[in-house]
Amino acid sequence: MKHLPLHNPSFIHLEKGFTEWLDIYGYSQMSVYNMPSIVREFLHYLETTPQLKAINGLEQRHIKSYYGHISTRTNERRGGALSNNYINKHLQSVDKFLEYLRHRGADNIPSSGIRQLKLNTKEIIVLTPEEIAQLYAVTERETDNFKEEAIFARDRAILTVYYGCGLRRNEGVHLELNDINLDTRILHVRKGKNYKERFVPLGKSGAKHLENYIYNYRPWLLKTNTESRLFIGLNGKPTTGGTLYKRIKILQLAVDNPDLQQKELTLHALRHSIATHLLSNGMDLQRIQRFLGHSSLESTQIYTHLVESH
Repeated sequence: MKHLPLHNPSFIHLEKGFTEWLDIYGYSQMSVYNMPSIVREFLHYLETTPQLKAINGLEQRHIKSYYGHISTRTNERRGGALSNNYINKHLQSVDKFLEYLRHRGADNIPSSGIRQLKLNTKEIIVLTPEEIAQLYAVTERETDNFKEEAIFARDRAILTVYYGCGLRRNEGVHLELNDINLDTRILHVRKGKNYKERFVPLGKSGAKHLENYIYNYRPWLLKTNTESRLFIGLNGKPTTGGTLYKRIKILQLAVDNPDLQQKELTLHALRHSIATHLLSNGMDLQRIQRFLGHSSLESTQIYTHLVESH
């Protein structure tokens, strides 16, 4: 979606303005990243199918035509229609874009006139081992640019922490160098949920990814030697959860797999994925509970149903 061409200069300007508006008004990094991409698809449709030349000519029929377009689009990988959740993401983004247009003073902008489908908030996204391998493969692509090489090394470390170790979003964000023992291959989670600590084992390949990033690339990202956080941004400061999420999304969009590209991939989906894969490979539920840091076994039992459904 993000790479669909826009030729109308006013549409290009509107997409950029919408992104800045979301950021200024304090929307989450996830929304600031995802909504403009969807709006780009909407604008691309308007300038190619109904051939709308100016946004002030937008009518409700244009919006309903777009809704019909995404509602009848098929999943290229699996066949069948797109999920209700996926369609609702488009409708929510278009509604927010219409709100932005009215905020700019466009009083003639219509409402969408479309009732959103009920979201399935309980849906848990799980990637297959093959899809995880495809995310890693993107980070292994050859490059002559050291900056890009450093970012890819950090991406492998992000995948190691959130998939290989199954950490929660904030647990990974607050991870520090002293929390990682590469000799014993143990990762110490000091700031877990409800302030609970735990120790998580590191696989051999994960330990190598972290060692490579920590010793060969992290020093290049640093602006000061006093910073202890594991993940460092290009500005030399600790990364936020939004930045880590954005990197995963960039890897997702770079894979040659339409099915994976359409999944609602988050950092927590990587945690769900490793738990499901461990259970599928025979690890008992109690060990997975300790691995994930769940307070009760009941929380871990959801993965039994996921394994059965997959």
